[in-house]
Order: sequence, then C-alpha cells, then structure tokens
Amino acid sequence: MKNPISHEGHRQRLKNRFLNSSLDNFEPHNVLELLLFYSIPRQDTNEIAHALIDRFGSLANVFDASFEELIKVNGIKENSATLIKLIPHLAKAYLLDKSSNDDAFNTAEKIGKYFVSKYVGEENECVYLMLLDNAFNNLGVVKIHEGNVNSAIVSPRRIVEVALEYKATMIVLVHNHPNGLLCPSADDIDTTVMLKSALDMFNIGLLEHFLVAQNSYVQIIRDAAPYLVNNSLPKLK
Repeated sequence: MKNPISHEGHRQRLKNRFLNSSLDNFEPHNVLELLLFYSIPRQDTNEIAHALIDRFGSLANVFDASFEELIKVNGIKENSATLIKLIPHLAKAYLLDKSSNDDAFNTAEKIGKYFVSKYVGEENECVYLMLLDNAFNNLGVVKIHEGNVNSAIVSPRRIVEVALEYKATMIVLVHNHPNGLLCPSADDIDTTVMLKSALDMFNIGLLEHFLVAQNSYVQIIRDAAPYLVNNSLPKLK
C-alpha cells in the first residue's frame, strides 16, 4: 500500500504542474489521472488512467467511449464514467459560447469553426440549419435531422418551413460525416441542388452547404458545386 502522504504529495505536484503549464506537456494518461482526482479522492488514479488508455487506445477514444464501456474498466464507477463523459460536452458548450459572441456570421471561417465545435462528441450524422438575415445575424440554429452514421435525410419542405418561421433571408445547411471522410458525396451535391431549387421559390438564399468531419470543414457550394453560387446573395468573406 502506498504511503498516503506521498500520494497526496504526488496529487498536489500534478495539480501544480497543470496550473503552471496547462496540459501541454502531459502524457494522455496524466490528463486522465488528474481528471480522476475529482471522482476518486483516496486512490492512486495512475493505474486506472493507464488501463483506460490501454483499453480504448487514445485519450480521444476514452472520451468518446460509451458510459457502459467505461464502467467495465476496473476502478471506473458511475461518478468517474459520468465525469469522463462530461468533458467533451463541456468543451462543446465552451467553444459554442465563445463562437456565439461574434456579432455576425459573415465569414466562412466563423461559420465553419462554430459547427466544428457543435459536432464535438457527435456520433451520428446530423443536419443543422443556421438561419441568417441580410446582415448575417444569426436568427437561430435548428437541428433538422439526426440519422445513423451512414445516412441523413433532408426534407426541403421542413427546411423551408423553418426558414419561413424564423423569417430568414438566407440559410446555411450543415451536416457531418462521423466516419471522418471530409469529402462531399454525390448525394451531398444532389441534396444541395434540390434544396436550392426549393428555396428559390420562396426567395430564400442558400448561402452555403458545409460538411464537417475530422475537426474541419469544406464548403460544398464553393468547392464541389460552384455552379450553384447565387450572385444576388451577400458574400461570405
């Protein structure tokens, strides 16, 4: 059994190391070790942290693991599994709150970074609408559909209804590829064409269709379907 005084000294040294230099030089197991201090107060968490990395393969995979899988690891109980699952969602809330402080979503970078944050921890394919006025003010962000990891269905009727409800003059369509392929599919392009045609009938502009994957994004209209660019719309910078 380890000396409890020595163990407490190790905990304090690890906390001080974080406070003095953040997590920049921490090994993945050190990150988990420090985190688990706050759910396992009287036990050495180093061994448990190593067990998590060994089981799931990486720090990101630990945070992405299901609650049910986490509690199968020796030493991980309900409180620790809940704390681990909290971290990606806490990061997401933090990043979205920082992004929402922008006065206007008038650049592709602002919109792209916002939605990269929005998809943090998302395992399914989801479709979102960002609804904008002519000054690029964000009128709302609405989840239109959530499917499985292979497909998502976009209903033009539903999108038009939401845009009219918010009195949006422009919309941005966004979906993700949870499998990590940052490459628009033929279906993605067909969906963009179909949606633009539906929105045109109501004088609502489709500003862009973003695809998010691998913590990055591409612009489908600009990069894959430039023939859909509407010269009458205000331009993203």
